[in-house]
Amino acid sequence: MLYHNFITNIFRKTMENYKELIKGITREDFEKGLVNLHIHSRYSDGKATFKDLVEQAKAKGLKYFAITDHNTIQGHIENPNTDAISGVEFDVWHKYIFLHLLAYGIDLNNEKMKKFYSKDKRGTEADIVRIFSQRNLKELIEAIHDAGGIAVLAHPCCCWALSIDKFVKDLVKMGLDGIEVFYPYPRWRKYIKFSSPDSIEKIADKYHLIKTGGTDCHEEKL
Repeated sequence: MLYHNFITNIFRKTMENYKELIKGITREDFEKGLVNLHIHSRYSDGKATFKDLVEQAKAKGLKYFAITDHNTIQGHIENPNTDAISGVEFDVWHKYIFLHLLAYGIDLNNEKMKKFYSKDKRGTEADIVRIFSQRNLKELIEAIHDAGGIAVLAHPCCCWALSIDKFVKDLVKMGLDGIEVFYPYPRWRKYIKFSSPDSIEKIADKYHLIKTGGTDCHEEKL
């Protein structure tokens, strides 16, 4: 019991460290391309190798970057000791709305997280497979916190919610830590945007959420 409490306290401290790190990132950092917290490699549906992305991030002089493959941390496990923030982007349903939840700074060996990862390659790259996710959002957020990580709603302008404000409020009650405010919607999501980025930033401020961002890169070059 004492050991469990000791480990839990370490994870909580780690989570607070990541919260403070990401909270310290400014709009200017994202707009100048100094930070990218949303990147995909070949471990899911990206075109570049994990190693290539790490090298490109260093060459570009990124202050912070996270590789967030769909439903898998295999890239981080097989490429340890890099400067990449550990991350993953989960497919999950909540109240008949399909969403993507980003997890940052998670302990890669956490037992509670293991049931949420895909068991095969199809679950990391095939949209038709990923959309049938059976993950429970509340349980997922709790597991992310147990693993010392933070939970962030990805590209919220794409959520099929009648009221994105009420939807985010519901997620906050379940422990949501942040929301992806800085995202290139015209580039990636121009045909399925239901809210404006400005409205998302206001929601982030309203619920005191951490603001994150990234390019959602799937290409060979960052």
